[in-house]
Amino acid sequence: MDVTFLRMAGAPEPVGPPLPEGYTVRRIAAPTVALYRRLYNGVGDAYCWWLRRIVADNTLIETIRDPRVSIHVLYDQGREAGFYELDRLPDRDINIAYFGLLPGSIGRGIGRALLDHAIAAAWAEQPRALRVNTCTADHPRALPTYVRAGFVPFSTVREIWDIPNHLGLVIPERLRVR
Repeated sequence: MDVTFLRMAGAPEPVGPPLPEGYTVRRIAAPTVALYRRLYNGVGDAYCWWLRRIVADNTLIETIRDPRVSIHVLYDQGREAGFYELDRLPDRDINIAYFGLLPGSIGRGIGRALLDHAIAAAWAEQPRALRVNTCTADHPRALPTYVRAGFVPFSTVREIWDIPNHLGLVIPERLRVR
């Protein structure tokens, strides 16, 4: 699996569409483990997101309620449609740690608007830079969308993930080590 790391050195001019009518994003001040796992698992099922699945609830709650972390939920007519997570790093960079749409929201033209929302929210805090990474397990449009939004790839590394079998994730054939 190839993981590509990207960076944005300055706030871009807004170019993407605004959130369509009926969509809102709310920063959740004190996310629950249940909410977070529902979003993380719902978005990540198709893309082998597994790292947060193996974290104990007490550790996860410390992570998602850390003052350097914020969880932002996309709603469609009040229903959860996706989320993003911002992580404020010690070097004054902000990392989009997780970003994605729930399956029922994919293909509806909302992904770029949510990404622009995440970018604007991060740059409103005047970081030194904004970071994100994606991998070949993610949606095929992830990398090109990040690049179109203004991120610049600076490193790609090959990783082999040892995804625990007990998680029950379906590993796509294209990602299996041969």
